[in-house]
Amino acid sequence: MSKIQKTVFINRTLNLKKIKYVGFDMDLTLVQYNTYNFEQLAHKIMLKKLVTNFKYPKSIQKLPFKFSQSIRGLVIDKKKGNLLKLSKYGEIRQAYHGLKTMPYAEQKNTYKQTYIHLSDSRYDSVDTTFSIAFASLYSQLVDKKTYGKIKNKMPSYEKIAKDLSFSLDQAHTDGSLKNYLIKNLKKFIIQDKKIAQGLENFISHKKKLLLITNSNYEYTNALLKYSINPFLKKYKKWQDLFEYSITSSKKPDFFYTKTPFLKIDPVTKKTHKHNKELVPGIYEAGSSHWLTKALKTNAENILYIGDHIYGDIVRLKKSCSWRTALVVEELSKEIAADKKSLKIDAKIKSLMGIKVSLENEFNKLISDKIKKQFNNTVISKMYLKKYEKQKILFNKKLCTVDEKLSALIKTKQGFYNPYWSDVMRTGTTPSFFANQIEKFACIYMSTIVDFLSLCPRDYLRSEKKDMAHEH
Repeated sequence: MSKIQKTVFINRTLNLKKIKYVGFDMDLTLVQYNTYNFEQLAHKIMLKKLVTNFKYPKSIQKLPFKFSQSIRGLVIDKKKGNLLKLSKYGEIRQAYHGLKTMPYAEQKNTYKQTYIHLSDSRYDSVDTTFSIAFASLYSQLVDKKTYGKIKNKMPSYEKIAKDLSFSLDQAHTDGSLKNYLIKNLKKFIIQDKKIAQGLENFISHKKKLLLITNSNYEYTNALLKYSINPFLKKYKKWQDLFEYSITSSKKPDFFYTKTPFLKIDPVTKKTHKHNKELVPGIYEAGSSHWLTKALKTNAENILYIGDHIYGDIVRLKKSCSWRTALVVEELSKEIAADKKSLKIDAKIKSLMGIKVSLENEFNKLISDKIKKQFNNTVISKMYLKKYEKQKILFNKKLCTVDEKLSALIKTKQGFYNPYWSDVMRTGTTPSFFANQIEKFACIYMSTIVDFLSLCPRDYLRSEKKDMAHEH
């Protein structure tokens, strides 16, 4: 993965001079959230709805919010009540049942040689930071069902996931979350003048901007008025920045259906059917098919930036030819942890070299004995005695190295999430989430400010990616 200014990371070469339209998601992209506060609120509302709508025991409302209990990129096995971390190949590399880690032997026995396919309705993926509270709370409720005193009052693991999903969706649609947030913007939304300045800079370089968000117009207007308008210099309001503003877009459907657009009157906020040719303005619903036609440019001249790996990136990349950029909020902490662990990585590498050398000597010792037996060579008692002593010595040395390696790996994991370690890796292998980023995101960064700090004429070149035999 190549990088520019150490902030924007490049998977595929992207010449910004050729990009005519830059599209933005709003939540967690253009608008930066205090995600801990937001997810804590979601946690509280979901618990209340489970008790009110589905008659869960009232005692669950005392469950504490555990932000670090889950990370982005995990997979929820709704049938067995497990949270899984996958390698880039779809192998299960780590698992929790409730709040307890699954020992490797149990994990292997439960899943055997299972490779997870997210198309299977049995699984849900944690694709965005907005899913953290959902996944963490699911683990807590599974723990209560499996090990708690109220386990007989709890539904099946699948029903818990279904009820939680309904509760979270309802919280987003009935105003429970958003109305409270709008009244407390300072607590939940982070203002950064660099975003407004960056948007104006891109426009000054003849780039046309698009806004495509799943949030409705009223919510979009409230957040952008707060986070963008105060810092504009050339323009008066956020609506002036975007050639097309599309709210309630229903991504990922937006990228593969041919849903017609509804025109929004920004004054009355009323919508009406729009069967004419698409012209710049504010819309609802619609699809990338009709929008690309209206823009009258090649699809590869459009760049879209979002935070949702599936809804904004994977589905888009599979359905149309727009270029893609992903905001990965966790990335800055991940990079900081990587830097902290450099010395430990060096020690691990050194010890692994010693381990490999010992294993090679050990293998040679055993091979020599097998060769003698194969050739019917008479083996003396002295040789056998020496052989057994050497075997014991090698085993002791290997055990010592393994203990040191284990201690170093545990220390390194302490720099990352306490339950799941790093987001981007499962041991030495990239995680499934990291693999999705590499396959489907042309570029990625930790915040939209990183992208908007670029010169709009930059040529972002990817570096040669070595294959195993080229190292």
